[in-house]
Amino acid sequence: MTDQSIARQQLGGAVHQKPALSATGALERVFSNLFTGLVYAQIWEDPVVDMAALQLRPSDRLVCIASGGCNMMSYLSAGLAGVTAVDLSPAHVALNRLKLAAVQALPSHATFYDFFGHADRKGNAALYDQFVAPALDAESRAFWEARQGRMRRRIEMFENGFYRYGVLGRFIAAAHLVAGLGKVDFRPLLAARTLEEQRDFFEAEVAPLFETRGVRFLARRKASLFGLGIPPAQFDKLAADGGGDIVPVLRERTRKLMCDFPISENYFAWAAFNRGYKPDGTGPVPPYLAAENWEAVRAAAPRAEVANRNLTDMLAEKPDASQDAYVLLDAQDWMTDGQLDALWSQITRTARPGARVIFRTGGAPDILPGRVDPATLGRWVSIPEEGHLFWQKDRSAIYGGFHKYTFQG
Repeated sequence: MTDQSIARQQLGGAVHQKPALSATGALERVFSNLFTGLVYAQIWEDPVVDMAALQLRPSDRLVCIASGGCNMMSYLSAGLAGVTAVDLSPAHVALNRLKLAAVQALPSHATFYDFFGHADRKGNAALYDQFVAPALDAESRAFWEARQGRMRRRIEMFENGFYRYGVLGRFIAAAHLVAGLGKVDFRPLLAARTLEEQRDFFEAEVAPLFETRGVRFLARRKASLFGLGIPPAQFDKLAADGGGDIVPVLRERTRKLMCDFPISENYFAWAAFNRGYKPDGTGPVPPYLAAENWEAVRAAAPRAEVANRNLTDMLAEKPDASQDAYVLLDAQDWMTDGQLDALWSQITRTARPGARVIFRTGGAPDILPGRVDPATLGRWVSIPEEGHLFWQKDRSAIYGGFHKYTFQG
């Protein structure tokens, strides 16, 4: 069985909940097929909020879902004892391994920033050849040196604006096209100096788009949000927050992204409305790209590993009481009750007393009560008000809920 076949099988197990010949089942299979390639050039969960919630210590061992790697790399700035990251997408695994190899092999923060901060410099492929490729495993090297469309090698994406690639990159491009048809220019937003200016821009330029027939029609199609990494099951959870209508939910979350945090501090807004970080290198970036974290991330990188694995299966191979922190992203929104139960059984077995779990949900409510065995979930404590405070601080603004559980032993 090829790597792609294995990836499709793993993704199918995670996403497919309905029969293939049903309308939803067909959409689930389209979605899982997209996930065998690059989806997120940048992960859309706020690592600053994650680290505050997890209260990471240098002695901690952390398990996370890799996605685009920004968060996994940022956690390393806490000097962790070990990180295990998994992802069902081979492309995400290759990207995470590239970042780990690059932070150890590149000669300076400046070259590292050229590669992953600017991600459009013409010398980046040469940096890869000279420094990074010799440090990469054979599988990841084959991925980055394979042909991609018109490019001779995939690694050339880092010379052409890497954050414009992937399923999310194409979704953002489509959103810019729709905004352009509505004559929206995002440059005044990116130049805004106050939250009031940002709010005025949203109300005048963006809010009216959500009232147009075309945007409302597109938003209500489940396939339209595949580019945000939202499968059919999660679409329904988002729509539930709007009384069954996704449009007011998307409007409110766009408002939060544009209006609740200063543009000068929110790299998610730059990624969405500029399709990349601030070009002059002076804008906000994920913690792993900040110069002050360069040495810490570089020192901790050898203690991180990345695998193309199912999270539950990976945890089944970990020793009892061996992990301190778990980052599940929004993956549980995709899961059946049986999958949730199996996952939390392994989390509970591998957790040390005091271990912390964080995750996000498309809708506001916590999805675990009533679905995970009470004998398992009863060993954990969650304070909804605490999770809500972290949700308010999450600059990515895309999720309806943030949840934290602490293990009581």
